[in-house]
Amino acid sequence: MEALKYRNRLKRYLRFPLYMLIIFIIGCIAVSFVNPRVAVGMTIFVFIYAIVVFAYYKANLKAFKNTIIEYAVHYGTVQKELLKNFRVPYVLLDSTGKIMWMNEEFCALTEKNKTYNKSITTIFPEITREGIEHAKDDNFDMHIEYNERKYLASLQRLDMTEPLSGNGILSNLDGSEDGLVAIMLFDETDVQETKAKINDQAMVMALLYIDNYDEVFDQVENAKRSMLLALLDRKINKYFGEGDAIVRRLEKDKYLITFQRKYLATFEEDKFSLVEDITSIKMGNDRDITISIGVGLGSESYTQNAQYAHMAIDLALGRGGCQVVVKNGQNVSYYGTHGKEVERTTRVKARVKAQALREIMETRDRIIVMGHNLSDADCLGASVGVYCAGREIGKPVNIVIDTITSSMRPVVESFTEKEEYPNDMFITSEQAINLCNDNTLIMVVDTNRPSIVECPALLYKNKNIVVIDHHRQVEETIENPILSYIEPYASSASEMIAEVLQYFAEKITLNPTEADCIYAGILIDTNNFMTKTGVRTFEAAAFLRRNGAEVTRVRKMLREDMETYKARAEVVRHASTFRGAFAISECEPDGQIESPTVIAAQAANELLNIVGIKASFVLTKFMDKIYISSRSIDEIDVQSIMARLGGGGHVNVAGAQIQNRTLEEVRKDLEETIDKMLEEGEIKL
Repeated sequence: MEALKYRNRLKRYLRFPLYMLIIFIIGCIAVSFVNPRVAVGMTIFVFIYAIVVFAYYKANLKAFKNTIIEYAVHYGTVQKELLKNFRVPYVLLDSTGKIMWMNEEFCALTEKNKTYNKSITTIFPEITREGIEHAKDDNFDMHIEYNERKYLASLQRLDMTEPLSGNGILSNLDGSEDGLVAIMLFDETDVQETKAKINDQAMVMALLYIDNYDEVFDQVENAKRSMLLALLDRKINKYFGEGDAIVRRLEKDKYLITFQRKYLATFEEDKFSLVEDITSIKMGNDRDITISIGVGLGSESYTQNAQYAHMAIDLALGRGGCQVVVKNGQNVSYYGTHGKEVERTTRVKARVKAQALREIMETRDRIIVMGHNLSDADCLGASVGVYCAGREIGKPVNIVIDTITSSMRPVVESFTEKEEYPNDMFITSEQAINLCNDNTLIMVVDTNRPSIVECPALLYKNKNIVVIDHHRQVEETIENPILSYIEPYASSASEMIAEVLQYFAEKITLNPTEADCIYAGILIDTNNFMTKTGVRTFEAAAFLRRNGAEVTRVRKMLREDMETYKARAEVVRHASTFRGAFAISECEPDGQIESPTVIAAQAANELLNIVGIKASFVLTKFMDKIYISSRSIDEIDVQSIMARLGGGGHVNVAGAQIQNRTLEEVRKDLEETIDKMLEEGEIKL
């Protein structure tokens, strides 16, 4: 198109005298009608002008052609020399990737002569036929390596609809209709090495917290405390000293650590073995010392890296402590001791959270509380506990439940059938959205993941959010709550609410129905006090018992029908063993079972009673999702397995909800995940 434009411009320039001659002739004809004598004179002038023009053109035509040819030849020679001596390696390919021509720099780089006309893939395997085909439609760059050097290969398509000839470059091209692909190679080895060096020297900030400082040091004699602390300092400094790190103690149980990014790979390679080594320190202490580390990097700003470190340590503590969380920008990685959560016997935190919660609730007109979808006994028990707290300060409380399962119906009916409870104690998501305004408090219990709450729209309609949960935190979490109380070591959200109620008022009163409901939440989540029970679990149960909770009444309330019992037995009967230690089964809903997810959870608990089974997994399809209930006793961290499948939970009790997959596909994914974690050493048999 460019050549055609210049050709037309040259034609107009050369034909200009001819156009003037035509104008003169037309002028003579027009004048002849007005004054014939003048027209005769003009005709003679035009005739002489035509003779002179044609004579001039004929005399200079040969010289003009020679000048044009000389210019064209000179221009082509200059182009050829420029490409030939181009300091950047340059090669031309045909549509199949065959080399058609290369300049001197490309010959010197590849040590090939100009007669080499094989495929470019024989020199650079990274440049494939597909890449060349892609370059025909859209020029693009790719990174390649050759002779231990790194290059940026820029592929560009050349339109050859009007190919030039005679310049020596296209002598090997036999009328290709697809045109050519030109490749320029830019050596970026030094640039990448410099970038890598700058990246390696970037600052990484880490925060190290001793999880159970007070609990451990209270056990140690005064004379040994300084020795224990010195031993702890020495081990921390020695470990990070291998990475040329600066370690400074901020408080008695907090350390600030900075080091260069190049050493992070070493720490990650041994999975931050310091977390495991610290537990071996003994100086008169019965409890193991556990630490949590939050590492922040991935930003050019030191301030942002510090914020990442704080977010990482909060996430580590929110997952139960005794582990390392590395936050690299938006990516989060977990390391350290798996299967351990630090139990705290002190209830100071519960008292502080209770006081803060009361202050927040007193400033709001209404409290709307919700848990995860398909609410279970723990979710409902925690919600009822919040209702009791709201009643204590005279605030209306509404509990959001869209689907009441068969197992929860007796519990819900124990409130709805009594006149002392309002009709709107339990509401749907639609009703909750209509009731919510700027002065409403949204309380989320028994979950900290926004995607599985009963009504996700409430989280975006109102920013006054409080989270109370006992599950480990994952990357997906409710953002910016005004109060967050997440304790993974707690057995249940009902236990946490029971503790909060004890400090919420000087003497709070629960009626037996409310105490039964909260007690049922603890009972179900602890599998009748056999899983994740600690001192505080029994203290919470004792508080509920003093307020009228009756074990016999709760047991009757949680009884199930014969069809449900048989369905659970079928799940256990059809379970199979995977890798000799994992029990996997499927719960097939047959229409008669209203709550298959509850059966799946119960069956997973039952499977742990089989000798040799270290973890159990039960899959069930319900409401267009695949639910996984996973359980273990103490050897397998099922939460880490579920986290890889998009779920979460506790070390010993976890689950996942998966969409757009079949039971067979999810089972295969589960088995592949277990195999991969066994291979990586994340779980051990």
